[in-house]
Amino acid sequence: MSLKIGIVGLPNVGKSTLFKALTREKVNVANFPFATIDPNVGIVKVPDERLLKLGEMSKSKKIIPAAVEFVDIAGLVKGAHEGAGLGNQFLANIREVDAIAEVVRDFENPEIIHVENSINPKRDIETIQFELAMADLQTINKHLVKIERDIKSGKKQAQEEKVILEKIKIVLEAGDSAVKANLENQEISLIKDLNLLTFKPFIFIFNTSGDGEKYLDRPNRKIKSVAMNLKFEEELSEMNDEEAAEFKNESRLGNLIKESYDLLGLITYFTTGEDETRGWTIKAGSSAPQAGAAIHTDFEQKFIKAEIINWQKLLECGSWAAARQQGLLRTEGRDYIVQDGDVIEFKI
Repeated sequence: MSLKIGIVGLPNVGKSTLFKALTREKVNVANFPFATIDPNVGIVKVPDERLLKLGEMSKSKKIIPAAVEFVDIAGLVKGAHEGAGLGNQFLANIREVDAIAEVVRDFENPEIIHVENSINPKRDIETIQFELAMADLQTINKHLVKIERDIKSGKKQAQEEKVILEKIKIVLEAGDSAVKANLENQEISLIKDLNLLTFKPFIFIFNTSGDGEKYLDRPNRKIKSVAMNLKFEEELSEMNDEEAAEFKNESRLGNLIKESYDLLGLITYFTTGEDETRGWTIKAGSSAPQAGAAIHTDFEQKFIKAEIINWQKLLECGSWAAARQQGLLRTEGRDYIVQDGDVIEFKI
């Protein structure tokens, strides 16, 4: 399953530094606006001790973790929805991601330029949120013109779509996110193809020079947030494994990756054996055949049944064969909803 999280924010807030720390890839980290023009894309492994334990049990030759794709997108500035900076290009890139991670600068450094010439996290968040809302408002207004034509031609559901769009328009005109329109699931499905920016799941990453704990519990916000010293995380990513081990407990990178995974509504199930132990990424609520499709489409189309056991119970048994002998393997059919931590063997 290929799902992307876009790293966004004002210029020079630490987006590319974060990307470099996450992926250990060389990217352009520079002290000037728009150092990132074309988006950098990297696959990031999801830390999971369960995978390692299962691999040890099975004496697997390979261990393959679940992964999240991060995209480092060009910096956004005030007026982006009107084309300022790299506005149009930025907005086109961000529409393609499934969730948004906004990096917010919360450190003083006179040698690193801030586009507003001062450090103010609240203002910077409002700038980004306003630009995304205005971009969505443009999308809504364009679609309303089309809907009016559809209504005149008698297109089915056009009037219903218009009512939904007008609900969203009201909150966007107030500078709020589309999610505040409080739509029902059926309404959301009708406007899903618009790919509204402020409908996407969000996480804030406060780039601090300290621990930034004051930001971890933000009152009256359902949006996830993590505080990190991104310069420290970048330096840690450049160390070898032996050097990095000393500072492992100080890093919050693993927390961010896990929070991002949860943000997308993802869970992990496992397959394990001598050849490999692997974590498979699926959406929470997936049926057994849908989960099988993560391995190959045949696993969904030709699904017969699945043998399933919780990862902890499997470890307690010591092997798949022992779990079978003890009658702990469950046989599940097409309607079974896969749970996080299930270990599965599909029958097709």
